[in-house]
Amino acid sequence: MESKVTLDWDTRRKRKKADIAQALTVSPVDVAALRRMAISEGGLLTDEIRCQVWPRLLNVPLDVLDQEPETVERENNKDYNQVLLDVQRSLRRFPPGMPDEQREGLQEELIDIILRVLKRNPQLHYYQGYHDIVVTFLLVLGERLATALVEKLSTHHLRDFMDPTMDNTKHILNYLMPIIERVNPEVHDFMEQAEVGTVFALSWLITWFGHVLSDFRHVVRLYDFFLACHPLMPIYFAAVIVLYREEEVLDCECDMAMVHHLLSQIPQDLPYETLISRAGDLFVQFPPSELAREAVSHESTAASTFKDFDLASTQQRPDSVLRRRRRQKQAALESSAVNSVVTVARPSAARRFVRLAVMGLTVALGAAALAVVNTALEWAPKLDLFP
Repeated sequence: MESKVTLDWDTRRKRKKADIAQALTVSPVDVAALRRMAISEGGLLTDEIRCQVWPRLLNVPLDVLDQEPETVERENNKDYNQVLLDVQRSLRRFPPGMPDEQREGLQEELIDIILRVLKRNPQLHYYQGYHDIVVTFLLVLGERLATALVEKLSTHHLRDFMDPTMDNTKHILNYLMPIIERVNPEVHDFMEQAEVGTVFALSWLITWFGHVLSDFRHVVRLYDFFLACHPLMPIYFAAVIVLYREEEVLDCECDMAMVHHLLSQIPQDLPYETLISRAGDLFVQFPPSELAREAVSHESTAASTFKDFDLASTQQRPDSVLRRRRRQKQAALESSAVNSVVTVARPSAARRFVRLAVMGLTVALGAAALAVVNTALEWAPKLDLFP
């Protein structure tokens, strides 16, 4: 049985490689087909294929390979010291067993790419975690092509993360809870009661999961998916991770610190193809335009959560802040209970039906993949993608 499954996958893999080659050779290049290939099972399969397809997905011409990268001045560069510290801490992002000399050379190239993109685009502001995205492109594409793709990505998909403040980043995080509520009201209500907020998913979002996944194969598979989709797809993928861990979440003590700790530790054995399929389905079922109003309504809660974690990181252990918030909420609830009666509404039959429909899984995205591709630019009027 196992050999038959392997044979079937080998057959599908060969067919997919042929389909990708066909999409690349037609004129003009069939970008819609390449997007479908990047989304569907297995993604783009190899780094050699990614070198050809990723630039097409971001509309970056391959002639950038003929351009000599300009030298970047490091002295008196306002970002250099922080970039250097982050790159020096990025050892685990390089393949195990790589010779030190080769790794150190790549780290120098990583610094140059980041500083080069920032110099060309003074409106962009470096953030910790940016290097986790850049190193992925460097390892797959090499310095010249990585520079071009990272620059396009930084001025489009990642643009909100590179503002002077985190306001837009927090707003994107605010989409997480409405997605979870649509699919599993019980998990949503539990997380709301625990006041866990969305900070646990911050590093997932701003590094495209590069910082938290140990297997490079999983990272590039997700990058195939994200590059082919709407810029908000990473937050949908974050939601499906939480939903996949439903039992763990509900079994956890309803305490902010405990739930935050649980969710911030991503299991390394996730069923990635299944979760990618779920995220595509959820995007189709609940597009960002449908969730935008609720995301705005979560703004004040998210802002206060960020403030607490910032305070915790600079002044004291996070647990003390989290517990204090829970005590304050409990006191407020006890006070209000004297004059009010609290009722808990069960989710409607329609909501339960939607939940079952959305969580009906298929490994192949099928219609969901087509809908994601066809609506990839539809829901973000603020973003001018792929001009």
